[in-house]
Amino acid sequence: MSLRERICSEMKTAMKAKDTARLSTLRLINAAIKDRDIAARAEDRCTGCEETEILAILQKLVKQREESAETYEKAGRFDLAESERQEAEIVREYLPTPMDDGEIAEAAKSVVVELGASGLKDMGKVMGELKTRYTGRMDFGKAGANLKVLLTATA
Repeated sequence: MSLRERICSEMKTAMKAKDTARLSTLRLINAAIKDRDIAARAEDRCTGCEETEILAILQKLVKQREESAETYEKAGRFDLAESERQEAEIVREYLPTPMDDGEIAEAAKSVVVELGASGLKDMGKVMGELKTRYTGRMDFGKAGANLKVLLTATA
């Protein structure tokens, strides 16, 4: 079962169970996927967005929810912050297990070696390959920091 099918199926289940918090989050995910499908059609891709794009959308939604929660906490709105964190947890259920720092460093190192990257000028090429391989699992902020260290050491 694809990720898209799983989300639709669980949305129906949430409707039947009258789980409003889960249902609204799943509708949010579905709307983001449909927006990306429309953009894909504009790019002449009849199939819509692919699984890797859905994973990227989910990662983005989690990041947005976490940032919103922090903003609400700073404003003293702990009820809204908790709501955002609950949404983030629901979205995380559809993401693969995230890589830890050691795995990120190892993956970055192997791609640098594989592509023969020799300096910061190759950072974009390496990041592109990492995004192709590890979308949904890797924190690319941490990967970028690892790459800078690796690529400045090899230059």
